[in-house]
Amino acid sequence: MINRVILIVLDSVGIGELPDANLFKDEGSNTVKNIYKAVKNFELPNLDKMGLLDIEGLEDLKKSNIKYLSSHGRSLEKSMGKDTTTGHWEMSGIILPNAFPTYPNGFDDEIIKEFEKRTKRHVIGNCVASGTEIIQRLGDEHVKSGDLIVYTSADSVFQIAAHEEIVPLEELYEACKIARELLQGERGVGRVIARPFIGKSGDYKRTENRRDFSLIPIKDTMLDFISKSGKEVYAIGKIEDIFVNKGITKASHTKNNFEGIEATIQAINEDTEGLIFTNLVDFDMLYGHRNNVEGYAEALQYFDGKLEEIKIALKPSDVLIITADHGCDPTTPSTDHSREYIPIIVYGESIKENNNFGTLDTFSCIGKTILDILNIENDIDGYSIKDKILK
Repeated sequence: MINRVILIVLDSVGIGELPDANLFKDEGSNTVKNIYKAVKNFELPNLDKMGLLDIEGLEDLKKSNIKYLSSHGRSLEKSMGKDTTTGHWEMSGIILPNAFPTYPNGFDDEIIKEFEKRTKRHVIGNCVASGTEIIQRLGDEHVKSGDLIVYTSADSVFQIAAHEEIVPLEELYEACKIARELLQGERGVGRVIARPFIGKSGDYKRTENRRDFSLIPIKDTMLDFISKSGKEVYAIGKIEDIFVNKGITKASHTKNNFEGIEATIQAINEDTEGLIFTNLVDFDMLYGHRNNVEGYAEALQYFDGKLEEIKIALKPSDVLIITADHGCDPTTPSTDHSREYIPIIVYGESIKENNNFGTLDTFSCIGKTILDILNIENDIDGYSIKDKILK
């Protein structure tokens, strides 16, 4: 009997462009494969044993034929997006009928003026920009004036950057809450993001005190059904932000991969039933968006090195699922997310080994399968592959 699922999202670790990637200008994106090709002697031995390179699209990277330890495959994204909220919501059972709005020309004057009125601070920027670039470009003006740096990207985000010594964190978070209240309905961006930074002119650096302010999920997700059944939903990393605490019974807001992995192992060692849901953000936040190929590769190798420790902690009644929410290929000119397939690796004593289940047509199969193997009735989107993966 399966009592608990550990779902680890390697944020942005995509494995190849989707058939409609051209609509998002993401042709050629393949986060994992392109890192393998770009970094000399790059290997992920533990993920390889689990079946990563046996997934369609990555087979040409295999160096030997071995018996893989998991059931594994990949999935399309059915919702029309490539952002964190869309990806996590879909894997939890919400296929969005419409994409979140984007603002390629900046935000409307009406929004900005009301935001300025309520925050009592002026806005500078209001454009599409890279987060690391815009604080170098506008950081001095911000420090001198106290004006908030507002910017967006190809994703549905309203991002606010501020120096921690100029705008206290709590004030920055409060500004994000104000923006979140303003950006609802047709203007409802997927996330408002606090982007604090520190440093001096010419050397501004973002800190780990980022916070995400998402829309409330439009209906019950996998998390709600698990928590309403009386089981625990333990959110690690930015999961609590993505779901606005809806359906979550316990949370640990870790700030980086190291903290997230350690918190996950600690949670596995506890005697609980239900779901441990972890997001490991560094792949995306520190490396994908900054086109840092070497850093991304090292982060993947660090996780790969900790995977054996995660597996050892598992109980016989646990199931481990490793997946992603979108891509963010650091080898392409773009610094935005990329519309890619995600890997799905399922491991545990009750799970078939050496079992490639192919390509699924929605991330929602993850949530549907988790609820099915936990024997929880639900009406979320997607379909279960329980019969394909259980021994």
